[in-house]
Amino acid sequence: MTSNDNSVNIESKRSRYHHGDLREALIDAGMELLAERSVEDLSLREIARRVGVSATAVYRHFPDKQALIYAMCERGAEALGKAQVSAMEAAGGGTAGFDATGQAYIRFALDHPALFRMMMTTRPSAEYLDLDISVVNHAMRLLRENVAKMLPEGSDEAARQMAAIHAWSLVHGMAMLMLDGQIPADEAIIQSISRKDLVG
Repeated sequence: MTSNDNSVNIESKRSRYHHGDLREALIDAGMELLAERSVEDLSLREIARRVGVSATAVYRHFPDKQALIYAMCERGAEALGKAQVSAMEAAGGGTAGFDATGQAYIRFALDHPALFRMMMTTRPSAEYLDLDISVVNHAMRLLRENVAKMLPEGSDEAARQMAAIHAWSLVHGMAMLMLDGQIPADEAIIQSISRKDLVG
């Protein structure tokens, strides 16, 4: 794990621009640059230069930097969801699988700190709401589904929602404490997370 860098090694779909794949190439370039600097220091002009196109070409796919950031967040959310599903399946599902999804969330944050922070602090403005952009959509859906399975039969929607909030708060809080150096980024601590902590 790399808890003290800006790693964003999220399965780049293209290593360089090929005709017809400019949108994906721009997202890839943004991800690469995010590994080198903060999101505030990203610029569309530099991303265009890295891909090898004019700045004008970028605007055909992204009207501004914020639109590109949303796309990068969506890429990250998809990767987070996949990591959690893989962890759940590897653990054999059930309670162990539920525990594994929380542990995978923290490992993802530690492996991709700059991307994770960007995902968790980026909120679409009203003009983007129609695009159905949700930076934590995949992970949240999985959390809600797993919480529903872990709660006693007959639990109502309010109980499921509260349990999901508690579970997310625990793993997110632990991830942030580790990222900020408040507690060690220790695998033993990550593995200590269990259903009892996540749902009660």
